[in-house]
Amino acid sequence: MEKILVLNGPNLNLIGYREKQIYGNKTMDDLKELIKNECGKLGVSVDFFQSNHEGSIIDKLHQSIDGYTGIVINPGAYTHYSYAIYDAIRSIKIPTVEVHISNTYDREEFRQKSVTARACIGHICGFGLYSYILGIYAILNHRGRHLK
Repeated sequence: MEKILVLNGPNLNLIGYREKQIYGNKTMDDLKELIKNECGKLGVSVDFFQSNHEGSIIDKLHQSIDGYTGIVINPGAYTHYSYAIYDAIRSIKIPTVEVHISNTYDREEFRQKSVTARACIGHICGFGLYSYILGIYAILNHRGRHLK
């Protein structure tokens, strides 16, 4: 069975509360429910992890070896400067898709650069919470599971 880790970085625990004009008013619990429902339909197991601490994210990536067939990651602000998370993603060799709720290319200039995306098999942004669903589909497709 496919097993996917959904990993969220700093401040994503506050979606639904912070900058609603950018991130909407759905909460982290709403996101988890959306993902669980979709994964249930697909027969995919899913786990969630969120941290505001770079080292905790890196530790979780390291702990993922042999436990997951794919990772969907939203590194939050670490996207733009964490070479340590980049190195961790490359080190574990698990198909990883970077996702963002907002269209990062339609925001501040510093948000338009991702150092972590180059370690991933793909990058999805701008589709709200559905960016995560698209990331899951991308992992399944990458692993050869073509969905109808």
